[in-house]
Amino acid sequence: MNSATAPEPRSVLITGGNRGIGRAIAEAFLAQGDRVAVTTRSGGAPDGALEIKADITVPADVDAAFTAAEEAHGPVEILVANAGITADTLLLRMSEEDWSSVIETNLTGSFRLAKRAAKGMLRLKRGRIIFISSVVGLLGSPGQVNYAASKAGLVGMARSLARELGSRSITTNVVAPGYVETDMTSVLTDEQKDAIRTQIPLGRYARPEEVAAAVTWLADPASGYVTGAVIPVDGGLGMGH
Repeated sequence: MNSATAPEPRSVLITGGNRGIGRAIAEAFLAQGDRVAVTTRSGGAPDGALEIKADITVPADVDAAFTAAEEAHGPVEILVANAGITADTLLLRMSEEDWSSVIETNLTGSFRLAKRAAKGMLRLKRGRIIFISSVVGLLGSPGQVNYAASKAGLVGMARSLARELGSRSITTNVVAPGYVETDMTSVLTDEQKDAIRTQIPLGRYARPEEVAAAVTWLADPASGYVTGAVIPVDGGLGMGH
């Protein structure tokens, strides 16, 4: 492809882009030549990305993150709301804090991000909003009532935004990973990992890069007619949900 036909680099903002799935997503957009900003609470953004210290549970931090990305790279054209936490325990042991902290980060944080992103995208009359959910949000999981509720909520949010924003060429979609080889799954015992693998038709965990590939596909100009969709990257675990 010569320079005359090469696509223009786009302004991309990814939350939680310093490790795991978020880092793989950031690296995939960087490899395409896009201008990438990542938010992180602890540092460690990939080389080539603009690192922004931000906590998505703090509204002022969200606004400041977008302002920093806009000043460096121009209006945000692609938002990937990836940052999330867990606080797993059985229902009768789950505290109010266990519930509220997970909902505040995973669901309310994504609402703040989408609202701030939509302002710029509406002016541009184009944009991509991509939420990173989980197969757990579709299948459920014992000990993860809070996490599953937060991740399921992203589907309703995305589909509502797809209807609200679609007339301005803004798409809103969800990627729902299954079990992925990350720091979060590395703490499982070998027995737990083996038990999970037996439920997955492909018989293995996903690589973060495989989740990133689905995200970059949704952000591609060729995917402009896909909105309100839930794309599973779960090895067949969710199978149609």
